Amino acid sequence: MDPLANLQISTNFSTGDWAIVVVFLVASTVLGMWAMRYIKDMDDYVVAGRSVRTYLGVASMVAAELGLVTVMYSAQKGFLCGFAFFAIAVLAAVAGLIVGQTGLIVVPLRNMGVMTIPEFYQRRYSHGLRVVGGAILAASGILNMGMFLKADSMFVTSVMGMNSDLQLKIAMTILVVLVLLYTMVGGMISVVFTDYLQYTIMAIGLVVTSVLLMVHFGWSNIVDGVQRLKGPAGFNPFIAPKIGPWYLVWMFFLGFISSCVWQTSVMRATSAEDEKVVRRTYSWGSVGFLIRFLIPYFWGICAMVFLAQDPRLRAIFLPVDGEVSQNVALRAMPIALSNLMPAGFIGILTAGMLAAAMSTYNTYLHTWSAVLTQDVVAPLSGRPLSSRQRIFLARMIMCGVAVFLLVWGLWYPLGEDLWDYMAITGAIYFTGAFAVLVGGVYWKRASCMGAYGAFVVSLANVIGLKPVAHALRIDWPGNGEWPGLLIVPLTCATFVVLSLLYPDQKREA
Repeated sequence: MDPLANLQISTNFSTGDWAIVVVFLVASTVLGMWAMRYIKDMDDYVVAGRSVRTYLGVASMVAAELGLVTVMYSAQKGFLCGFAFFAIAVLAAVAGLIVGQTGLIVVPLRNMGVMTIPEFYQRRYSHGLRVVGGAILAASGILNMGMFLKADSMFVTSVMGMNSDLQLKIAMTILVVLVLLYTMVGGMISVVFTDYLQYTIMAIGLVVTSVLLMVHFGWSNIVDGVQRLKGPAGFNPFIAPKIGPWYLVWMFFLGFISSCVWQTSVMRATSAEDEKVVRRTYSWGSVGFLIRFLIPYFWGICAMVFLAQDPRLRAIFLPVDGEVSQNVALRAMPIALSNLMPAGFIGILTAGMLAAAMSTYNTYLHTWSAVLTQDVVAPLSGRPLSSRQRIFLARMIMCGVAVFLLVWGLWYPLGEDLWDYMAITGAIYFTGAFAVLVGGVYWKRASCMGAYGAFVVSLANVIGLKPVAHALRIDWPGNGEWPGLLIVPLTCATFVVLSLLYPDQKREA
């Protein structure tokens, strides 16, 4: 039973705040639909006609990667780990900067003119690998997205004071329908246009909220609170119970690989105007990657200090035995903010968080529908499809993904921290894709058989999910990093060995 179900918790969310949120939702939807006038063919729909420039690309990348779910899982980690988790933000920024400065993978993909990563698989390997790679990419991405609505609904429930499940489901369904509406109509142009508006509102909300929290608590009180509640583990990532040195290694790999292998980020590179814009987008975007983690971590830390002051809430969120469920930990930050932020501004903040959610939804819905259309359905159809047919297919697939999100978010029993769930589900694809992309771009002897082998091994990451591991009676040490750390070298070794044993005939000729 939810320990918060019968607990009366106040909120500063008022009628005026509702008005602010409604106006924002209407404005975003109208802007997204207005972008339809620029859609002429599939290039426009999928990669915005490859005309995105640096400032818009950076805004769109940061907005897409800083969704409300990002704020929620980051705040959860800040609440549980304190300042120790700041190390993850630094690692993500360094990884993004490396990709931006070197152009690793993303620049060759942009120069090839591909619209999706699986399109590269066909050019470099085979038609069959494009279909297989695209299917695994989309399945992993959609599964990765499965907890978005659940996490976002917790924020909405806690901040707005919607207590019943029915109210929650109605609100989130309306949100998904609005995002579907303008993303289906406007495609990538709609995503980029609305991302810019959402980025602006979100940035204001992030900065002002952080300043208000700092003024309310004072830096020394926040530090003292973490020291009192967590001790040295609240500052040192090497001894923190939910981090440790191997977890840091895994996080650096995740930050690096998500920049140059994950389709939602790569979509920005393939949409860029030229190679220089790609490098600038990733280089400047690395600053955004740093901020997108630091600020929500800080909010989670402030939530920990705030909830510790109330004996009722402390007993639920910070029990003496130190054990708290994932769902309860996710609610800590929004409950704290709903009491700490003043009426009026809480509406702006909620609009900013909804902006973050919508930005991520439209990017992911657009991305996975485009991958399934371009790289799975179209190649399997056996006949050329017109741009109009492809756009129609993408829109239908988008609807199907949205339905999955509603169902999966209610059904899946979240057994790990939200961030770790997303890392594991993403690894189902990107541990194999890392070997296939790096080998395909930089190694002439990379073969189709090696690529197939890497993807098959990569599927084993599913055993990192707590329900699956529990069913198989596997008790992984650490915090979810070991399945990925073991499978990454295994996929690379499989790729190399099979490429050498089974070279592509056309490349040997």
